[in-house]
Amino acid sequence: MLCKLAWGNVRRAGRDYLVYLLTLTLGVAVFYAFNTVSMQADLAGIPMEGLSELLGEALGDLTYFLAAIMGFLMVYANNFIMKRRKKEFGLYQVLGMTRGRVALIMALETAIVSGAALVLGLLLGVGVSWVMTFFTASMFKAQISTFHFFFSLDALRLTVSCLVTIFVVTLAFNLRVVARTRLIGLMSASRQNEQVKMRKAWVSVALFAAGAALVGVAYARLLHDGFPIDLVGDELDQGMTQFEITTGMVTAGTIMLFFGLSGALLALVQRLRAVYWRGLNMFTLRQLAAKVNTVSLSMGVISMILFLAITSVTCGMSVASVMSENLEINNPADVSSTYTYNSAVLSGFFEKLGGDGFAFARGPLDIYDNLRGIKLDDGSYGMAEKSADKASAPEELDARQVLGDHVQIDQYYSIPPNTMDAPEVSPSALSRQLGIETPAAFGYTNSETFGLYVASESQYNALLSLRGLPQVSLGEDGYLITCDMGETASDLYDRFMSEGQTLTIAGHELRPVASKVDAKAGALGNSAMGSNPGTVIVPDAVLAEANYTLAFSTLLANYRQDVTTKQGDDFFDGLVLTTLGEQDGGDLPCGYWSQTIVRRSEMYEQSNSMRGFISYLAIYIGFVLVVACAAILTIQQLSGVADSTRSYRVLSELGCETSEIRHSVLAQQAVFFVFPLAVGVAHSSVALHVIIDLVKVMGNISIGGTVGLTCAVFLAAYGGYFVLTYVMGAGIVRDAIRVRKSE
Repeated sequence: MLCKLAWGNVRRAGRDYLVYLLTLTLGVAVFYAFNTVSMQADLAGIPMEGLSELLGEALGDLTYFLAAIMGFLMVYANNFIMKRRKKEFGLYQVLGMTRGRVALIMALETAIVSGAALVLGLLLGVGVSWVMTFFTASMFKAQISTFHFFFSLDALRLTVSCLVTIFVVTLAFNLRVVARTRLIGLMSASRQNEQVKMRKAWVSVALFAAGAALVGVAYARLLHDGFPIDLVGDELDQGMTQFEITTGMVTAGTIMLFFGLSGALLALVQRLRAVYWRGLNMFTLRQLAAKVNTVSLSMGVISMILFLAITSVTCGMSVASVMSENLEINNPADVSSTYTYNSAVLSGFFEKLGGDGFAFARGPLDIYDNLRGIKLDDGSYGMAEKSADKASAPEELDARQVLGDHVQIDQYYSIPPNTMDAPEVSPSALSRQLGIETPAAFGYTNSETFGLYVASESQYNALLSLRGLPQVSLGEDGYLITCDMGETASDLYDRFMSEGQTLTIAGHELRPVASKVDAKAGALGNSAMGSNPGTVIVPDAVLAEANYTLAFSTLLANYRQDVTTKQGDDFFDGLVLTTLGEQDGGDLPCGYWSQTIVRRSEMYEQSNSMRGFISYLAIYIGFVLVVACAAILTIQQLSGVADSTRSYRVLSELGCETSEIRHSVLAQQAVFFVFPLAVGVAHSSVALHVIIDLVKVMGNISIGGTVGLTCAVFLAAYGGYFVLTYVMGAGIVRDAIRVRKSE
């Protein structure tokens, strides 16, 4: 009997349960789909050793966190349902039903709706996971040879456990409401309205203006100071303090904006008397003023959550895009290896290590020559070691077995010899010569400390030959600048060279032989996102006269034509180069390997893996947060409409058309949905301006398509809740107007 009654109640109150059912269904679908990533990767043939466990663990932990948010949301949704049905539950008790049996009915209803959400969510989630397989393959740059349908029991168990937790929390809340509310309170619930305290107009306007001022100042501070990620020591502490102040200002300003929004709107429209007295505008504005006063805090919080959702998705996709963009350009050889030399420029580094046991190089080392006779398990400098699982490897390795064409690039600090002066060629020096400010993003690099590097024309041409690119000719007084670190750096160098600016090195006035950086020839070593912040290529004779200090040498080599990529990679797999000793048999190391063996294929795998990892986390977090915000707004608005049914009924009795009343409801709901979104988008625009400028230092950005599609999905979900809110709100108004005919 109770089951039949519970089922009848769910069918009758289906519209009230719609928001609960929709949100829970989307939650189940997202939880299941995103926790099948490992199966999607297997189907797409993506090598995910290590990453699969990391991504699975991260998504699993994140699922529990997001499930907690969904649980709070479901409790919030139940507040609306319980508010609508308190009188019904009171009537059950009047008819003689005990509170225990009423609680059992509620438990059955919640179980029915949760079960329906589980079934619908799993059906949707299974379909989404199949579609996401192709998205996963795209993220990880893989191709699906044979597709087959799949179902994940692990994802099912995780999803069900989250749903059960949400169900228990929701049920406990419902039982608490019935148990603690007196019968008279249940029966009179429909006539109990929230007490609304109206603020004076000037107070609201002052709050709105102060909030806008705080947000504006916070924007200016963030655009000026940026993010304190490049600072160290006391400067980092000061930078973090200033950043925390900026964050506090924008948070407080946002809350104040919404606290003063209602009064500011009312004061503004009242001055437009033709608008204020038109139709039901006066009633609509008064309703808005009352509602915004009661939910201003939640609107401010929602706008901040939307800001986090938009920023996390766009920022994550930006970084992911940079990691995959220009991978081929940034990895010019099958293998590269970089050796950094000890020098006075790095004296601070050596002091931290004790300052003993180091020698200085008298000239560039021949890296290829040092790789020709690599002995295993030899403790002497200049050797290499294999990992423990390479026990079957020969006692001595010869890189000539797999390496063919190769070239070495020696780069020097542009700092005067035997001094610790500022570098002669640096972004700030170039900017001063152009009469412009140094791009703020250079503050996140070490190019101001060490300056632009300098390399010889002959070695650069050798690298161009290795890559099959045309040679350059500098003559006796020419130069050009290379870079593979994105638009922020290359734009400065492009402007400097296109305006014909000269550089003075070793007493020679050099003129540019190019008008812009050649993006295809900027990489001087293998890397995932670029490693050349700026290198000046000068004639060999000029570099010899400059007598600059050695910075590092990079060997770039391709495998022999008769050696496959797999064979070459297997040769270097697990190979770790130890520190080389001083030339001429010295015992002390003259530097260290900043990069030992960097394989091009390894960079592709790492970049694709991290791109997929970051993209998944960003989209997962963003989607759930957007759905949560939209659902909270929906519940708030439906509760407000339910509280105002008597007002709408009175309007109808006074002769107002039903269409005018619906338009009033639509206008109110549009304000509540659009304003938090607009503030969130404004916050995101400023933050992303700083973030994207920072990301541009690492590489070029091309995120329009992916981010556009993702944002379209998010806006569809957000807009879908808005449409649902209006449809359900209009239905509540229609029912309220019909009641007067039967009274």
